[in-house]
This record gives sequence, C-alpha cells and structure tokens, in this order.
Amino acid sequence: MNEEVSAQAGGAGRRPPPPRHLRVPSPPQRGAGSGQASPLPAAPAALSRRLGPQEETRALREGRSGMGPWPRGAGRPPRRLLPLLLLLGLARGVTGAHGVDGVDICATCHEHATCKQREGKKMCICKYGFVGNGRTQCIDKNECQLGAAVVCGNHTSCHNTPGGFYCICLEGYRATNNNKTFIPNDGTFCTDIDECEVSSLCGQGGRCVNTHGSFECHCGDGYVPKSGPEPFHPTRDATSCTEIDCGTPPEVPDAYIVGNYTSTLGSQVRYTCKEGFFSGLEDTVSSCTALGTWESPRLNCQEIITEINALSVFNNTCVRWQINPGRINSTTVYVVHIVGHRVDPVESVHEQTVNLTTDSRSPAVCLDLYQGTNYTVSVSTAPPRRSVPAHIGFQTAGGRDSAGETDIKEDLSEDDGIFNISIFNEACLKLNRHSRKVGSDQIYQFKIVGRRGYLNDFYHAVSFNFTMGERASVVCLDLYPATDYTVNITLLGSPEPHSVQVMITTAPAAKQTISDISIFNETCVRWRNRKIAGIEEMYLLHIQGQRWYQKEFAHEVTFNVTTRSQAPEMCLDLRPGTNYSVSIQALSSARPAVISLTTQITEPPLPEVDFFTVHGGPLPRLRLRKAQESNGPISSYQVLVVPLALQSTFSCDSQGAASFFSNASDANGYVAAELLARDVPEEAMEIAVGDRLYYGKYYNAPLKIGNDYCIILRIISEWNKVRRCSCAVWAQVKDSSLTLQQMAGVGLGSMAVVIVLAFLSFLAA
Repeated sequence: MNEEVSAQAGGAGRRPPPPRHLRVPSPPQRGAGSGQASPLPAAPAALSRRLGPQEETRALREGRSGMGPWPRGAGRPPRRLLPLLLLLGLARGVTGAHGVDGVDICATCHEHATCKQREGKKMCICKYGFVGNGRTQCIDKNECQLGAAVVCGNHTSCHNTPGGFYCICLEGYRATNNNKTFIPNDGTFCTDIDECEVSSLCGQGGRCVNTHGSFECHCGDGYVPKSGPEPFHPTRDATSCTEIDCGTPPEVPDAYIVGNYTSTLGSQVRYTCKEGFFSGLEDTVSSCTALGTWESPRLNCQEIITEINALSVFNNTCVRWQINPGRINSTTVYVVHIVGHRVDPVESVHEQTVNLTTDSRSPAVCLDLYQGTNYTVSVSTAPPRRSVPAHIGFQTAGGRDSAGETDIKEDLSEDDGIFNISIFNEACLKLNRHSRKVGSDQIYQFKIVGRRGYLNDFYHAVSFNFTMGERASVVCLDLYPATDYTVNITLLGSPEPHSVQVMITTAPAAKQTISDISIFNETCVRWRNRKIAGIEEMYLLHIQGQRWYQKEFAHEVTFNVTTRSQAPEMCLDLRPGTNYSVSIQALSSARPAVISLTTQITEPPLPEVDFFTVHGGPLPRLRLRKAQESNGPISSYQVLVVPLALQSTFSCDSQGAASFFSNASDANGYVAAELLARDVPEEAMEIAVGDRLYYGKYYNAPLKIGNDYCIILRIISEWNKVRRCSCAVWAQVKDSSLTLQQMAGVGLGSMAVVIVLAFLSFLAA
C-alpha cells in the first residue's frame, strides 16, 4: 500500500495490476468505438491512506473496505463474478492484524467481543453468552428462553444475566451443591427437601407425609381433623388433629351399660336389659368409630309381666306355683307375704315376708309356720318386674290333747328332705331346707356342667359334696364368664330322692382378658390370655385397613378363631403399603384389645411395555403406561440406558446408575429420563430416547452410533423409608444409528446445503 500511495503522489506512475485471481477484462469505453482497452481509473485519494477505526467501520458498511467503488460508467460486473466478489469480501473479514488497507481488526471489536488469532489471522468473536458478528453486533443470548426445565432441570427457575444465566430451586427443593444459585453444567440439580425429618411438624396426633416439593399432614389413627381440611399444611390451614372422643354412649330404653368404658377409638360398651325386661338375639355391643360417633345400638328390651298361676300348698307348710312361659330363662325375685291368725288359746298374729330368687318356671318354697294356724299367703314379683299377685289361704296341721288343749309340739325328729335354691351375685346359691330335726347334718351333691353355644368343644364340669346342718347355707361357685351352666343339687341319704336343678348364665368378664398384644413378622399378631391355660376360647378379630394415597381403598375383614393356647399367634393376610387397625376380643370378655400396624410396600407391578429389537435402524418412540398402585404408592418412572453386554448382570434395585454426565456413565449405563408418577397421564405417553431434553435431573443424551444398548423401564415405589423397584426391558438396540429426530435434522441440513450449492451455481452461470 505504501508503494501505491507513493505512485499516486508523484503522478507519474500507474496503478499496479490487480492480482491474477482478481484480474478481470476491462469494460468497454463509452464513446469512440476504439478497440483499445482503457486503463482502470485510479483509486480515490480519500482511500489512499490508512483509515481510522470509525472510518474503517463505515467503509465496511459501505462495502468499500480498501477497494474503490465500481467505476462509474464501467457497467455492472458480470453475474458470474458475483460469487467471486462474495468470497473476496468474506476473505477480507478474516485477514490478518491489518487488512489490505492496514486496518487494525482488533481495534474494531465490539465491547462484548474478544480478538482471537486463528491460523495466523485475527478475528473478532463475541464473548460467551453473546451472539453476533463480533465487530458491529454482540447481543445477549437469552439462555432461559428455552424454558427452565430444559436449561436448569426440573423444579427450577431460570434467570438470565448479561452474558450468562443462573438457576434457583423452587420452594420445597434444594440444590445438590447446597448453594442458593447454581449452573447445571457441574451436575448440580434440585432435589426434594424432606420436611418430615423435622419431628412434630404436623402437631400432636398428626402424621407427616413428604411430597415432591412440599409435604402434607394427615391425622393418625385415633385422631380426626378439626377446624380445617385433611390433608392439611400447618402454615396454610388451621387444621389440628384431636383425639377421637365419641362422648357418652347412646341410651337404650329399659337397658343399662355393663361395667366401665372409655370413649376413644375402638372402645366398646355392652348393654343389657334392666330387671323386668328381656331382649332377643340383637347385638348388645356398640363401638366408638373413626367418625367420632358410637354405633347405633340394636338392643330392644321388652317388658316382662309375670303371670303367677296354680298357687298351691304341699307338705303342710310349703307352697308352689307356676309362671307363664317366657322367651328366655330369667332369674326372678319373688316376694312371699305371710299373714297367720290363731285364736286358741291366745289370739296372736304371725306375719312374715320371704324373698325367693330363682329362675325356675315352677318355684317352690317351704315356710316356717306355726301349727294349727290359719294363713293367707300372697306371691308377687319384686320390682322392677311386674306381676299380678296370687293369693291362697290354708290352715296348718295341729291337734288337741286329752284336756282339749292344742298340741303345738313339733316332732323334732321329722326331716322330710325338702329344700329350695335361690341365686344371688350371679354365681352364688342359697340353700333353704325344710327340716325340723335340730342339729341334723345333711349332705348335698353338686353337679355343675357349663357349655358355650359358640364353642363346640367347650365343656366345664365340676362335682362336689356339701354338708350343712343349718336351715340355710350359701355356696358360691367358681364359674367361667359368658357360659351357660346347669347346676343339679341332690340330697344324699334320703329315703326319697330330692333334687333341684337351676340354670345360671354368667356374663362376659368386665375386665380385659387379653394382654401383651404385639406384632411380629410385620403381619402376624400374638397376645396372652389371662385365663386358665387349657380352656378353649374363641376370639373375634376385626381388621380395618386404609391407605392415605388411595382414598377409595378399604380392606375390612372379620373372622373368629378358636384355640386352647394361652399365648395365641395369628398371621394375617394383609395388603402391602397399608395402615391397619386390628381389634381382638375374647368372647368371654366384654372389652376388645386394639393394636395398629403398617405393612411395608412390595415391588410395584411389572411395567407394561411393547418390547422390540432394533438392528441398525432408528429407535422408535417408547410408550409409557401408568401402573396400578396395588402394592404401594408409585413415586417415579425411569428410563435407563445400559450397555447390552450388562443386561444379564443388571440389578433392578441398583441405585448406582447416575446421570449421563457422571464419570464412567458410558461403560456402566445411565438414567436417561425420570418422570414423577403424578406427571404421567392416565393415558399412555411417548418418550423419544436421545431427544436431548432434561427429564427431572437427568439428561436424555443421544445414543452413540454403532454401539449396542439395552433400554430398561423401571418403576420406583418409595414409602416409609422403604424403596422397591420393578423393571422390564423395553428395547434392545444393536449397532445404534441416529434417532428419527436426528435423521430429520440431518435431512434438513442436507437439503439446505443442496439449495445453497444450487443457488451459487445459478449465480455463476
């Protein structure tokens, strides 16, 4: 260029010829038709010096850049020269430190560009995060425009900055680098925060359940939500968990509650009819339910009106009667009122009241009466029973001596062997004998047999002798609860057989007979019975199961089990991943024992996949179907890419598979995609392996061409700190090639190249 400036300054020289590769024929000269070529016009004096940076930029914009404009009158360049001129202009953009005109390229770089030297030439390149030509334009590249899930991964927000960006985890998640902001190129991703690690987060009675990005509270067994919805969040809702209290049990007309009771979940009360009333076979138990209310009792008590018939006298001082048949055997208290009058030798009155307790339908009682006396006897039932009193009048036997006086002496040696039995305190018998023999001892034989209608093999038999010399004596029997007994009492040594039979039904035990109830082997329950070993007992088991993650799920079973063991054990057929309440009640006891247990989850159902094999062709899209939560809550679905050689040794429960960017991922396999269960629709969805998108924290990288892979679908179930998986081989890929999307991209790129080449050929023509 210095030579060029010097030549023009002297005015004697001429412009040196252009290089050979730019030499073109001279355009024809206007005017004279001379065939001689006119010399090229000299370069303008304005461009014969070194341009400043701003002038250089302006020249570049005007298309000059050290070359003069096409000479006026020289005509437009031939169309076949346009490609060459285009290439020349591009070449000038990548010249050395100085162009042909001596321009300093580095001085013209944009403020957001750097000057770099490649192959001996300097050029302006926009800095990272900017795009443009490096000289006149470098604008910020908005990386976040692709979406936070693509750039930063799931559960993130993307924030653009001049020349860069940063990522922040959404609420409920934290970055694995433990910083507030991160860039995902180092493998950092957002993971869920388990808020439930903080104890008492849900308050008393609350149960914390971790969810993706948050948590929710449920009320535990025996508690109900109050003042808000369920599930609830303690910072958002006013819900609290209160212990279930069913309050006072409902009243049953003409009935009362037997024993003590509590009003918490699972508590039971037992009703029985009051005296003077009876019930059929209705259920006499009401339970406190999970709704905080008592079950409606079905007991119906009907009033008993006793009809006393056929009142008669036997053995001079004994009376008997009969009552109307009732629906059940019931112990009744009778009131026998005696009024006696005797005139000779002195007028006197004998008045007495005797109570008789018996369940016999033909009661009898022997009275201590005076000889030769006129008596009136009335028999009625004691309250609260009602009856129509029966009356009878008679005179007791007696005689006069030779002087005409009444003989009132008693034959002290007489003993007719008659006696009667009354029942009190359920298992105690009172013997009243009719004997005038002072100080005589009599032996009575007791034979007791007890049966339970709900136990075929239950049999309680006792036999003993009892000696008594008094007119009345009491015997209390050791009987089992909830048992029907027949008691036969026979007088031994009497010339005539005398025996009495009474029926006794003992009530269920008011105290708890089950203790030390516990769970073993997850679904088995054991307990101890405080009763005597070797006695057969029937237990009623009531099982209720619920799942927090399946509101519609309910598993309820009721059954009986009979055993003689004092420490029974029972393994239950329970569903996995379920909260259960187990109630165990001995039928001889009025109170059940309740225990709660939680079954662990098991492997989720095997994935439903359409298996296929690909040999060298494109990999089709994979169809993902949602699985049923039959064995526990499903957390996520994963797509794994494993070298085909490792398929036989792959463990579905392995947690070693990492993301594509982890070390040695190509040799050991990697997780290509992870979808949360809640993000999988009920209908099947499709996934393309190698689509270069983020699924969760995992990058779905393209498969390497020519390698053999095994594509595996894994279903993960996590609950109560237990993780279970099930896997199925989705596809086997041998000699992998481009995916359909990649092939489409290559095809479009090839078409673009063909179009450009065709356009350049057209211009050259």
